[in-house]
Amino acid sequence: MALRMYGALAKYYDLQYSRKDYGAEVRRLEELVRRFGRSDGMSWLDVACGTGRHLEILQRRHACTGVDASPAMLRIARRRLSGVRLVRGDMRTFQLDRQFDVVSCLFSAIANLHTERDLGRAFGNFARHLRPGGVAVVEPWILPSRAKPGHLHLLTRQEPTVTLVRMAQSRLHGRWTVIDYRYLIGEPRRGIRYLEETDRSLMVDSARLQQLMRRAGLRPRFLARGFSSDRGLLLGVKPLRHGDAVRSPGGRRRHAA
Repeated sequence: MALRMYGALAKYYDLQYSRKDYGAEVRRLEELVRRFGRSDGMSWLDVACGTGRHLEILQRRHACTGVDASPAMLRIARRRLSGVRLVRGDMRTFQLDRQFDVVSCLFSAIANLHTERDLGRAFGNFARHLRPGGVAVVEPWILPSRAKPGHLHLLTRQEPTVTLVRMAQSRLHGRWTVIDYRYLIGEPRRGIRYLEETDRSLMVDSARLQQLMRRAGLRPRFLARGFSSDRGLLLGVKPLRHGDAVRSPGGRRRHAA
């Protein structure tokens, strides 16, 4: 994804995505965790948590932790969240010395990884941070079969102190999507600024994503219906060990056979 969005443009990130329905996404996430998770708890780690909009809702019902690589995004998240541990870290290598019932990585944050080897490393790290029976929920990047080269997208947002216009056009280069972004940002004291940048993201099909997750030690499942019609959702459940306390689909506590 575009570096400026996570750095120099971090202060405008929430404005750009102000119409994203975080509440509906969290409700779907919780339903999936209840359906597929088997660990006896609901502790939640959000990897690439950004400005903390999902965590803002999740913290009402779960003990939450967030990890992100961007100091600028974490500064915004810390202002938003109280009682949530936020840690700077790379999704491939962070170490928290504890395990969780859920690890989520949303909004196609794995598109920041540019090789399948790095995807595998990230999935392995998610698995290490899951309790047995816990579930990883990953929103992948656009699937190769659903790419739309030449697609144009216009986003406009306006508040009393800032007006933002962003136009993007996508193209393909082998297995990569290449998206050219053009920004106009107007503020009363700073005038109108023009910025441009190009983002490259690796496309990986659903079968390969599941294979990489299986190699990481998780039992994968791909759901065609995600938050966006061209991405789906990738789930991975960590196998149980004999005697682990687990949660049945009905929510009752029992032990693995």
